[in-house]
Amino acid sequence: MGRVVFNMTVSLDGFVAGPNDGPENGLGEGGDALFNWYFSGEAEVPISDGQMVLKVSPQSAEIIRESMSNYGAGVWGRKTFNIAHAWSGHPPGSPAVIVTHSIPQEWVYEGSPFIFVTDGVESTIRQAKQVAGDKDVVICTASILQQCLNLGLMDEIHIDVAPLLLGKGVRLFDHLNIKPTELERIRAVAAPSVTHLGFRVVR
Repeated sequence: MGRVVFNMTVSLDGFVAGPNDGPENGLGEGGDALFNWYFSGEAEVPISDGQMVLKVSPQSAEIIRESMSNYGAGVWGRKTFNIAHAWSGHPPGSPAVIVTHSIPQEWVYEGSPFIFVTDGVESTIRQAKQVAGDKDVVICTASILQQCLNLGLMDEIHIDVAPLLLGKGVRLFDHLNIKPTELERIRAVAAPSVTHLGFRVVR
């Protein structure tokens, strides 16, 4: 089985979105600056079925391509799904497993990039692992990371630290109910406009 890996961009003061985030204000007030590094380099990396092309530094491109080659399934929460307007049917990775209380029937059809799970995060991770096989299950939502940490399901945490202070908004590490957890640093890459950090959860 592959790993359960978290990967997301965060501000230096620990926020993944600014205040008042929502479908009409995706990353909240000031949050768009988190992703400046996606479009500030010369190396092109297509994502979302080629519907979007990132332009990042060569260092960042190498890391993104490595992550994509290990991708087996991604997990997002329903809030992120709604804020992204279902990525117009082209999520950053496919299959995309969505944790939700109710299933949006318009996205249920043969060949849909989405798998909807309504019975909690633990079941979601189990189903995502089955889909991913030997590749990674990638967690892409702060609230799902928090629940996975509380359940002891995380293997690795990768964060792309943007040189930005948001001051307030959606915290990455919030609502945790865990004992002190030792991490092993497995990556520290200082790229232009972003610092890539990776940690393995020590068990």
